[in-house]
Amino acid sequence: MTTTLIRNASLVIAWDAETKTHVSMPDADVAYADGVISFVGRGYEGVADTIIDGSGMMVMPGLVNIHSHPSSEPMNKGLTDEIGSPGFYNSSLYEYLPIFRSDAEVVPNCVRVALSELLLSGVTTVADLSMAHPGWLDLLAESGMRVCVAPMFKSARWLTRNGHVVEYEWNESAGEKAMAEALTLIERAEQHPSGRLFGMVVPAQIDTCTETLLKDSFQEATARGVSWQIHAAQAVSEFHEITRRHGYTPIGWLDHLGLLSERSIIGHGIFLDDHPSTPWHTKTDLNRLAETGTTVAHCPTVFARRGITMKDLGRYRCAGVNMGIGTDTYPHNMLDEMRLAAYLARTQATDPRTITTTELFAAATIGGAQALGRDDIGRLAKFCRADIVLVDITHPRMRPARDPLRSLIYAAGDRAVHTVIVDGEIVVQAGRLLTMDYEQAAAALNEAQQRVMDKVPEYDWAHRGVDEMSPPTFRTV
Repeated sequence: MTTTLIRNASLVIAWDAETKTHVSMPDADVAYADGVISFVGRGYEGVADTIIDGSGMMVMPGLVNIHSHPSSEPMNKGLTDEIGSPGFYNSSLYEYLPIFRSDAEVVPNCVRVALSELLLSGVTTVADLSMAHPGWLDLLAESGMRVCVAPMFKSARWLTRNGHVVEYEWNESAGEKAMAEALTLIERAEQHPSGRLFGMVVPAQIDTCTETLLKDSFQEATARGVSWQIHAAQAVSEFHEITRRHGYTPIGWLDHLGLLSERSIIGHGIFLDDHPSTPWHTKTDLNRLAETGTTVAHCPTVFARRGITMKDLGRYRCAGVNMGIGTDTYPHNMLDEMRLAAYLARTQATDPRTITTTELFAAATIGGAQALGRDDIGRLAKFCRADIVLVDITHPRMRPARDPLRSLIYAAGDRAVHTVIVDGEIVVQAGRLLTMDYEQAAAALNEAQQRVMDKVPEYDWAHRGVDEMSPPTFRTV
């Protein structure tokens, strides 16, 4: 067992176990061995086999991303930037996303592009919510990341035949079979030789799963001691569908079924019973989330593109809801997502104090770790996993560097991320990814997108071409 020492870092964002908060520690050292942190503090006096010069660096815990779709979203770049269905309150879920489909051949390159972008933006743990695909686990392990494998399953698929009515094609037995396959995949993930994969149970969407599938999946997650996540309160159409079916809001329905808990995660959780777009006769959803300890995975970019946003991140935190951050869409840049989360919260609240950088960083680290049931990631403390990010505070984009974390989030972004370490192994060095060929994967994705676009008329209910569904920025002459 060899020890690596990050010596004399200009700033370490350390974990204070007594107050359960991150704290700034100037001129400090961090040591780790066998993937585990052994020292955080000043004046390390132990043995060090490898020394990393920390001068000019901010050392912080790796970011924890609890909601991402690496196997599909990178393909949508240039296609879904400015679209939303007027008949579905500007959501893109029902009319567009089933049309722009990645084929099996390109999925590995989608995953490589997404995970590359995540690592380069300081993410060391990600939850990958995808439909199972060949070679998935080995591909995730190839990245060097810590990955929560979250194979989705459902009882129905949604479709539209007219652009304003959502229809559901149900196949309950297929949903049950897919859940069994997902549970087997989770077991395989946790036995993977990389030691960096673990699982989560994910019934895909609240409106595409039967009550039985929801309850059974939650029971399986509880029995296995893993987290449970579902897309819910993510669209106005979904809100109306659930109230029509059950007489409850989406959050109210999950609570009625006993599915909200400290290991439950709501993907998005925007349309509560007091949201201006979905007023309901109750005003209890926010408190239900807080009282049950349920986490909300906040992914602002994908909704901001449609003119939709949470009301607001600071209000949820103030109510006591555990919040995590995710990158539901491209670019898979966690720092960009955090910046937008802060700005949207403040504009929605018309209050710059609604969310602080302290609270935002907590959501992107310990909030996500808590949701995944991990007390060994998202913080720099003895006995935690050595998931560490070094940020170059001498980078011109970081200066003036009076408050390096603010400079990172609000100004420099991923350009200042210098080194990323996962489980004690360097996966990004001097801003260069060491584990995957990002450039090659992006080039392959570029070539494959044409195949996706060629099939758009075949899948669209109105048989429109891609340029009609997603008009280019300029008229071609």
